[in-house]
Amino acid sequence: MTDLLKRKEEEYNHPIFLISDEPYRELAYDNVQVPYLTKYYKNTLVCYSYSKSFSLAGERIGYIVVPDEIIDFDVIFAAIAGAARVLTHVNAPSLFQKAVARCAGRPSDLGIYEKNRELLYNGLIEAGFSCMKPKGSFYLFPQALEDDDVAFCERAKQYDLLLVPGSDFGCPGHFRVSYCVKTSIVERALPLFRKLAEEYK
Repeated sequence: MTDLLKRKEEEYNHPIFLISDEPYRELAYDNVQVPYLTKYYKNTLVCYSYSKSFSLAGERIGYIVVPDEIIDFDVIFAAIAGAARVLTHVNAPSLFQKAVARCAGRPSDLGIYEKNRELLYNGLIEAGFSCMKPKGSFYLFPQALEDDDVAFCERAKQYDLLLVPGSDFGCPGHFRVSYCVKTSIVERALPLFRKLAEEYK
C-alpha cells in the first residue's frame, strides 16, 4: 500500500495523507499484531480513542498523532489544534481525563471479549449462520439469512434480538452484532438465534 501511495503522490504531484482511525488497536486476538503505519508511510496521521479499549464509549477521549516527518507539519498541527478549539462542545469531562491518564499504558483485559467471541461465533455457526471469525474489535458480521438485511434485522426483533443491518456499514446482506456485553446476555441470545434460523429452513 505504501508503494502505491508514493507512486500516486508522484503521479498527482502533491502529497497524499493517510488517516488511520485506530480505536480498536488493542482489541486484537489470536496474537495478531496491528502495525503502526507511521513506520511505513511518513504522511500518516493516527487518530486514537480510548473509548473502545477502556470501555468509555461516548466519552470522546483520545489523541491524534502528527509525526515530525510529515509534510507541512506546522500547517497540519495548527489545523488540528484549531479544529479542537472550535469543537469546544466535545471536551471530555475532567473526571474521565484523570481516569484515562491513570490507566494509559496499561493493557486491556480482553478475556471477556475473547470468551464472548468464541461463544457467539460458535453458537451462530451451529445455528446455521455463515460468518468469519474476527481477529479484532468486538463485532461479528454474519451473513443474513435472506438477501434483504434490513428485513432480516426487523424479523430478528420478534425474538428480542437487536441487530444492525450490514448495509449501514457497506456490507449489504450481512448484519452486525456486538459481543461487548455480559456473557449471560450472549448465552441468552443463542437460543433466540437458533429460533430465528429455524424460520429460514
